[in-house]
Amino acid sequence: MRNIAILMGGYSSEYQISLNSGNVVYKAIQKDCNAYRIHLFKNKWVYVDAHDKEHPINKGDFSVTIDDTKICFDCVFNTVHGTPGEDGYMQAYFELLNIPQTSCDMYQAALTFNKRDTLSVLRPYGIPMATSVYYNEGDAIDTDAIIEKVGLPCFIKANRAGSSFGISKVYKKKEIVNAIDIALKEDSQVLIESFLDGIEVSVSVITYKEEVTVLPVTEIVSETDFFDYKAKYEGLSQEITPARITREQTEAVSNLAKEIYELLDMSGFSRSDFIFHNGTPHFIEINTNPGLSEESILPKQANEAGICLKDLFMNTIEEAMKSVVSSQ
Repeated sequence: MRNIAILMGGYSSEYQISLNSGNVVYKAIQKDCNAYRIHLFKNKWVYVDAHDKEHPINKGDFSVTIDDTKICFDCVFNTVHGTPGEDGYMQAYFELLNIPQTSCDMYQAALTFNKRDTLSVLRPYGIPMATSVYYNEGDAIDTDAIIEKVGLPCFIKANRAGSSFGISKVYKKKEIVNAIDIALKEDSQVLIESFLDGIEVSVSVITYKEEVTVLPVTEIVSETDFFDYKAKYEGLSQEITPARITREQTEAVSNLAKEIYELLDMSGFSRSDFIFHNGTPHFIEINTNPGLSEESILPKQANEAGICLKDLFMNTIEEAMKSVVSSQ
């Protein structure tokens, strides 16, 4: 049986969410391979065995020694949300070691983790999106210029963060500086965007059995002011799959999500968020290591498409291993 490392944890505020995702993957695939839970933190990389005993990872070749036996891995299932698993660092590391990993390649990860850069790359292709302005730590804050460009209300976001950490919806001019400060706690770069009123949906695109596949669309109905951390992880939202939109709307947003996946030369899992503003789907952002718990959006969409968790996860391992073989 193959040795599969399930990478979880990470260095960002999303580490606990990643641990949840990783443990779901572990339970789903452990009967079909030798699955190893690898916890990744700034101060240690360790394999955590069934008795919760920690075994240090050799960073030189990403191996672990257990009872004097060295174990190397055939593939890494990357469930790290945020840095360093979703922003290109681990992708580059595994590429140098020639170890297959399940998320997208290094460049795609680095690009899509940077919301501002992703928007800049997609804008020339005519992808509808919000009006935006950028702020970097240390810049002077011109609140009048911000309002003139994006209007009120607007969203102020940490540029390189996920799970709605560092995001605020701003209604008044006097709230802008504080919202920027909140974003700066997560990242030194800030994205400020106009508010788009409309139905919010999430669309996952995966490579399944060698085909780029769009999963059923999910409609997001938040009980909070927007789809923030509490709405995502504390039950304060409805995630309705399939979305209560027309067939034409479903086709339009599905085609747009697939176009973005292919324009960015993606692989593995992706989940893109859109808002139907004035009837047109507007792109918000793309996640390349989306949540994978039973209650997360992508697994629910896969289930609606008739794909169980084991098949979903084992397929992405197979796809990752094929891609490395084909590139050699």
